[in-house]
Amino acid sequence: MSGAALSTARRPRPGRLRRALARTGHGALARARFGLALFSLAFGVLREAARPASWRRTVRAQFRRELRQAVGGGLSPTAVTAVLIGLTMVSQTLYWLGEAGQAEIIGTVLVTVMVREVAPLLVGFILLGRSGIVAVAEIATLRLGGQVDALAAQGLDPFLLLVLPRACALAVAAFTLAMVFVPAALITGFVAGSLLGAVATPFWAFLDGVLLAMHATDFIAFPAKMLAMGLLVALTACLTGLEAGARDDAGRVLPRGFIRGTLAILLVSIASSFAA
Repeated sequence: MSGAALSTARRPRPGRLRRALARTGHGALARARFGLALFSLAFGVLREAARPASWRRTVRAQFRRELRQAVGGGLSPTAVTAVLIGLTMVSQTLYWLGEAGQAEIIGTVLVTVMVREVAPLLVGFILLGRSGIVAVAEIATLRLGGQVDALAAQGLDPFLLLVLPRACALAVAAFTLAMVFVPAALITGFVAGSLLGAVATPFWAFLDGVLLAMHATDFIAFPAKMLAMGLLVALTACLTGLEAGARDDAGRVLPRGFIRGTLAILLVSIASSFAA
């Protein structure tokens, strides 16, 4: 065999190299495709939610059902979690800052740590586990059963019937549950701190200190953060369910939806923290 033939035989075949590059780029393209689809869904929800014509009777009924399920189902876990945070984080903050003679910064610490960071994260995870995963399962079942294609064949827009009401309902539910979480945690922490002898101020003075520690932007940023978190939890769940293919089942779709929802919650939290 000649030297040229040996050199040619030792080279990797172009087909193998192309396959390796294709496998490498497939994952990146899939993630980029999901991000672009998520962005387009968010834009579509914001546009259609402002149009009265989009809110037909069936869409309104679905919105009410999803809102009842998200708020009613998430209320008990949110209250229990808020009580636990109050007994641990808030009461311990009151106790140790009081012992250190730094009672004047209690409001600042609670607003910075609990209100801005901990409460949105915990409420987001409660909403994801209680409502987001349910949405993934429901839409994936409809997708695999052919009902989504049947809606489109009948001239009905699956986006308006399946995505829009869930996205709006979970956005409102996230804000509502956060409004339950924060007061419940503060009240529980104050009561526990009073029982420990760590609080010498009246309750209204304690709340006044917390409110004074909040900036004017907090009254806009906190609701916006919760609305965005609920919206992204719903959109990741809906998109994951709509992407379900013939080879998918609950064992694959649900974990995928949970991971994507978790990443969405963390991205909203990080982005809002840097923006602040």
